[in-house]
Amino acid sequence: MKRIPVAGPWITDREVAYVADAARHAWYENANVYHERFERAFANYIGVRHAIALPSCTSAIHLALLALGIGPGDEVVVPDITWIASAAPVSYVGATPVFADIDARSWCLSAESFERCITPSTKAVIPVDLYGNVCDWDAILAVARSRGVAVIEDAAEAIGGEYHGRKAGAMGDVGVFSFHGSKTLTTGEGGMLVTDRDDLRERVLVLRDHGRRPGDRPFWNVEVAHKYKMSALQAALGLAQLERIDDLLARKDQIFGWYRERVEGVPGLHLNWQAPRTRSTWWMVTVAWDETRSIDKDQLATKLASDGIDSRPFFRPLSSLPAYEGLPSARAAAERNRTAARLSPRALNLPSSLSLTESNVEDAVSATLRHLHR
Repeated sequence: MKRIPVAGPWITDREVAYVADAARHAWYENANVYHERFERAFANYIGVRHAIALPSCTSAIHLALLALGIGPGDEVVVPDITWIASAAPVSYVGATPVFADIDARSWCLSAESFERCITPSTKAVIPVDLYGNVCDWDAILAVARSRGVAVIEDAAEAIGGEYHGRKAGAMGDVGVFSFHGSKTLTTGEGGMLVTDRDDLRERVLVLRDHGRRPGDRPFWNVEVAHKYKMSALQAALGLAQLERIDDLLARKDQIFGWYRERVEGVPGLHLNWQAPRTRSTWWMVTVAWDETRSIDKDQLATKLASDGIDSRPFFRPLSSLPAYEGLPSARAAAERNRTAARLSPRALNLPSSLSLTESNVEDAVSATLRHLHR
């Protein structure tokens, strides 16, 4: 039996044609044509002035922290529930990650917890638009601005999301995106950094290219920096996907709708929540269940796997991972972040691939309900 995938892209002849054209022609004087087209189109879509194509979202966060001047002795607040890529670059620059709790409904950073985590050493916060949802940006930005904290919006999972009419990624000093193969818009691997700030754009362009200033004399390095650039083939694929973004998002809406029809109203279960005046892009359709059911996410995932249904565990609190064992801020978070600790064991990402059929969703829901009700 063919497995039902948890994630995967929707690729058409347009993507294949663009990548083939880049392979044939994106060399010599045309080497940067697809990069420029992709970056320009992406900035226009998000509604910002600048977009810089990169090899990953992780590298985008790394460059954002460096461009903001964050380093040893500084603290950066990160939600406890997210992939480690949101927090790892904080360690790259020698700063300390401080893990804040999440909101019980949106599963994104809690503005109240963020504020409680701020100290005189706090220089930035990295709110994450988790699983395609968007944060409570009014509350988070009010805290950040009142306390002089820079904002890096991790919109890795939320391309196309909206908050009060603004696109995800356009809320903070910097926005970052992932184009991993599991994402709604993919380049296989890849990322993007967006900003309205000229100073950050100029700094990032130097930091991503071995310390070379754009337009400066050839091979003249003004500092030791990094090599973070996207290939023309990836840029071509990304451009084709971006030209189809409305179709990709509509498919995500359709898939979530199939789940909602089958799960909504089942006692003790709920799916991703969407606040008024926001748009979630449902990157990962996620089911959470109450404490009356004894099964945990790992047990449910194992049972679904035996049915040929792939899934992903809801993120574990970063503060609980061996990677942060011994970090004082992780120990404090483990005691403080009750919502993250309570939710994480009882939530699972269900199949959310763009290739799903309604029959796939029916099978996934039927199996999930059967195992949860045992």
